[in-house]
Amino acid sequence: MQSDAIRQSFLDFFEAKKHTIVASASLMPTSPNLLFTNAGMNQFVPYFLNETTPPYSRITNSQKCIRAGGKHNDLDDVGFDTYHHTFFEMLGNWSIGDYFKKEAIEWSWELLTGVWGFPKERLYATVYKPEANDPSEFDQEAYDYWEAIFKKEGLDPKIHIQFGNKKDNFWMMGETGPCVPCSELHIDLTPEGDTQGTLVNKDSPWCIEIWNLVFIQLNATIDGSYDALPARHVDTGMGFERIAGIMATTQQFTDFTNPPSNYNSDLFKGIFESIENMCEHKYAYTMPESRTFKNETEANDCAFRVIADHIRTLSFSIADGIIPSNEGRNYVLRRILRRAILFGRKLHLPAGFFTKLSKTLVKQMGVAYPELADQKTTIEKVIASEESAFNKTLERGLQLFDKMSAKGSITGEETFSLYDTYGFPFDLTALIAEERSISIDKAGFDSCMSEQKERARSSQKKEVVLTAQDSDLTKTNFQGFNLNSEEFSAQIISVESLEDNASAVILDQTTFYGEMGGQVGDTGTLTTDAGKTYPVIGTQVKNGIYLHLVKTQEALEGTVSLSINLDRRQAIQRHHSATHLLNWALRKTLGTHIQQAGSYVSENRLRFDFSHFEAIDAKTLQAIEESINEKIIENSSVNTYEVAYKDKPEDVVAVFGEKYGDQVRIVDIGGFSKELCGGTHVEATGEIGLFKIISESGIAAGTRRVEAVCGATAYGLAEERFSQINTLANKFNCASDEIGERIDALLDSKKALEKELKRFHQKSLSEQVDKLVKNAEVIDDKIAYLNSLVTLSDSNDLKNLANQILAKLDSGIVVLASNTNGKTQICAALSQGAIDQGFNAGSIVKEICETLGGRGGGKANFAMGGAPENQSLAQVIKEYLPKMA
Repeated sequence: MQSDAIRQSFLDFFEAKKHTIVASASLMPTSPNLLFTNAGMNQFVPYFLNETTPPYSRITNSQKCIRAGGKHNDLDDVGFDTYHHTFFEMLGNWSIGDYFKKEAIEWSWELLTGVWGFPKERLYATVYKPEANDPSEFDQEAYDYWEAIFKKEGLDPKIHIQFGNKKDNFWMMGETGPCVPCSELHIDLTPEGDTQGTLVNKDSPWCIEIWNLVFIQLNATIDGSYDALPARHVDTGMGFERIAGIMATTQQFTDFTNPPSNYNSDLFKGIFESIENMCEHKYAYTMPESRTFKNETEANDCAFRVIADHIRTLSFSIADGIIPSNEGRNYVLRRILRRAILFGRKLHLPAGFFTKLSKTLVKQMGVAYPELADQKTTIEKVIASEESAFNKTLERGLQLFDKMSAKGSITGEETFSLYDTYGFPFDLTALIAEERSISIDKAGFDSCMSEQKERARSSQKKEVVLTAQDSDLTKTNFQGFNLNSEEFSAQIISVESLEDNASAVILDQTTFYGEMGGQVGDTGTLTTDAGKTYPVIGTQVKNGIYLHLVKTQEALEGTVSLSINLDRRQAIQRHHSATHLLNWALRKTLGTHIQQAGSYVSENRLRFDFSHFEAIDAKTLQAIEESINEKIIENSSVNTYEVAYKDKPEDVVAVFGEKYGDQVRIVDIGGFSKELCGGTHVEATGEIGLFKIISESGIAAGTRRVEAVCGATAYGLAEERFSQINTLANKFNCASDEIGERIDALLDSKKALEKELKRFHQKSLSEQVDKLVKNAEVIDDKIAYLNSLVTLSDSNDLKNLANQILAKLDSGIVVLASNTNGKTQICAALSQGAIDQGFNAGSIVKEICETLGGRGGGKANFAMGGAPENQSLAQVIKEYLPKMA
C-alpha cells in the first residue's frame, strides 16, 4: 500500500465505526506551554477537561505533529536511526465519553490484522503494571481484553502481553489533570520473528511501538491523589510513517530480511531522488547500529534522512505561519533548517538545495495538505532567505572551527558555542573533527548542554490543569454588545480589595467589556442604591468572570447601576473593526501565510503583530492603507453571529493560540472579512472614519508590527500634519505643494557649501603640514622626529594631520597633541624605518597619556590616546623624546 492509501484506509475504517473525520489542527498549538502541536489529541484537550462540549463523541483524523524542543524532542536522534522524525503524522481515533477499552482494543486488532494484514504472531501488547511508588493499579481490564484476543488467535497471552511501569505505560497531561494507563502495540521485525517479546520497549529498531491506546479515566490532583473522572475517554495515536515504512520494507509483510526503516516508504522516496539529482551520492538504505558509523555510506545515509525529515518540518511549519527566527519555536525551526544545510555540505549539495527540495515536498504532499500548495511561494521565499543568510554565517562558523581546532583539540565549551551560536549540531562537529583527526571533549559539551536545559526548565512555568468543576463563581453574563445611553442594573456577587484604594467588583451581569483579545477594558461609573457614584477605571476578565476595577475600598453590596463611557467605547470599537480590516488587507496583499501574532486595541490607536518574513515597502503599505479606506467608504455592514465551532465556515480566520469554546462568535464585515472574535465592533465600516498607518517595523525575526489610528485620532493627526505643512509653507514663503522643491534646493545648497568648506579645510591642513615639517629634528642620527601641540577644530583631523606629516618624512616619528572640546588627544605615527629601529607608537602614546593621567595605546605604526584637559600638555610634548621599546 502506498502512504496515501494507508492514511485513507485508516480514516475510512473508523468512519465506518461511526467516527467523524476532522481536519488536522495547525502546527501552531493552542496550548501556551507547547512549542508545536506534538500529538493528535492536542486540539481535543478542552473536551477531555470538560471545558468545551465536544461536537462529536467519536472522532478520527491524521494530525501534523512536530517533536523538536521542549519535553518531547527527537531532533538529535533524527538521521542517526531509521525511526525518529521531527515532523510526522499521527493517525488517531478518539472516544469522548463514548466507547472505552473493549472497543479501542478490539478495533486496533481488527484494523492491523484484518484490514492491513499485519502478522498476528509478530504483534505484542503492553499493559500497565505499577512498580513501587508508581500511581494507580494494575490495568486488569485491558489485560483481560488482550488475553481474550490472543487466546482466540491461538497465541500465548503470557508471551504476547508484556507489562510496563509508569515510564512506559502511564500517561499524564501535566503536573495535574487527566492521567491514564495506556496500552501499546509493538511489532517484531526481526527476520525470524521469534524474539518472544524480549525486545519490547528495549529501544531496538527491530521491535518498535506502532500504536498507543490511552484510556483517560483518572484525574491527578494537587495533593497527589488520583480520582476517577466523571467521564471516561479514549485517545489513540499511531505513527503513520512507521506503518508506511513497515509495509514498504517488508513488501506488505512478505519479506522481513531487510533492515526496518520509516524512511523506506514513498513518503521519502521522491525527496531522496531529488537529493540524488543534486549530488554524486545515492541513498543506500543502511541501518546504523550506533551513532558511530562503520563507513562513509552509513554517514551519507544519515545526511539523506536528516535533510528529508527537516524539509518536511520547515515546509509544513511555514505553511502554518511559523517562520524561522531567533526566539522560541521560531528559533527551533531555524536550528532545524541550519542542521539540514550542514548535513547537505556532507553530501556536497549546492547552495540553494534546501529551497529546491521544498518544491518536491509541496508537489508530493500538496493534495493531502492543500495549505502546502496555497503557501508554496511563501515557503520557497522564507527558506531561500534563511538558507542564504546561514550560508554566510556558516563560513564564519567554519573559520571559527579552524581557529578553535588549531591546537589539535576542541573543548566542550567551544563545541557548545558552535552548536548554540552557529547551529553546528555536535554530531556534525564530531564528523568534521574526525575527518581532521581532532579530539573533542564530549563530556564538556554534555555538561554545557545540561546547564542550558536546566536553565530552560527553571524558567518554565508549571501549569496546574484544572477541570471546570473547580470553579466556584458563576461566569458573568455580558450584555454589552449593543449599547444605548440608558443605565444598566446589576447585582453585586463579590468584592475584593486591591492596592491603591481600589476594589474588584464582580457582578451577575455587565455591559462593561473586559480586557481580552487585545481589546482594552471599558471604563465608566458604578452607582449604588444609596446614590454614591464611583469611577470604574478598568475591566478585566478571569475565567469568564468580569472584574470591575472600582476606585474605592468602601463596602459595596446590593444592586448597582452601570454607566459606560460611551464615547471611549465607540472609539475602541472603531479601532477594533479597523484591526480586522488591516488583517484582511495584509492577507489580501501579502498572502494568506499572514497569521496574527498579537494585537492591542484602545480608544486612540491600534497595534497589530503578524508573521511575515520581510519588511513591507512604502508602496505596498500605501496600497494596504488605500484598500482599507476604500472599504470604509463603501460603508459595508458589520454583522455578528454565533455558530457551533464545528460549523464555522472555512473562510473564517481564527487566531492561532486562542482557545475557542463549542460556540464561537463570527464578525463578518461586508462578506470579505470574517474572523472569530469576541470583541465589540462598529455597525458599518463608515463609522471607522479615516484610517492611517503610522509605522511598520520588525519586532522579531519573522514577526512584523503595524501601528495605525482611525476616527477622531486619525483626524487629529491629519490636522496636525496640515498645520505643520502650512507653517513650513509660510517659513519658505511658498505654496504648500512647493515645499518639497524648496527643501531639495536647500539640501543642494547645503551640499555645495559643505564641499567648499571641506576644500578650505583641507587647504588649511596642508598649509599646517608644510609649516610643521620644517620643525622636524633628527634623532639617532637618521630618524626624523616631530613633536608638536596643534590647534584643530575637529578631533578627527589629528590622525589625518599626523599621517600627512609622516608621508613627507623619509623615515620618522610624528607625535602630535591637541586640546579639543575640553579633552586632550595624543597620537603617534611611525614609519617602517622607525619601527625597524625599535620604536613603537603604542608605547609612545601609552607613556605620554599616563604622564597626563589618561590612557592610550595601539599598534606599532599608529596609536592614539586621551587624557583630561591639562595645562602642562605643551611642556610634556615639547620635552618628550621617544624611547626604543
